[in-house]
Amino acid sequence: MIPLGLLSAGENGEIVEIAFGRGEAGCTGSTEQEKSMVRVEEMGLRVGKHVEMLTNGGSTILLRVDEARIALARRMAMKIMVRR
Repeated sequence: MIPLGLLSAGENGEIVEIAFGRGEAGCTGSTEQEKSMVRVEEMGLRVGKHVEMLTNGGSTILLRVDEARIALARRMAMKIMVRR
């Protein structure tokens, strides 16, 4: 299990855990953690989903989830754990 942000371009993974609320910078209360969880779920990122890393460089990564392409901040991607 590794953070989503560490997948290389072309690799696939299955989301196994979304770990917001473990000392995320800027999240001091449960409201901010809940907002982050809702935002991630609205993008289609949920436990059990398969993702493909399209580009991984810089502060933003690009993923394919189902038939959609999603840009995600690396900071958020490091809170999502995947199994290769």
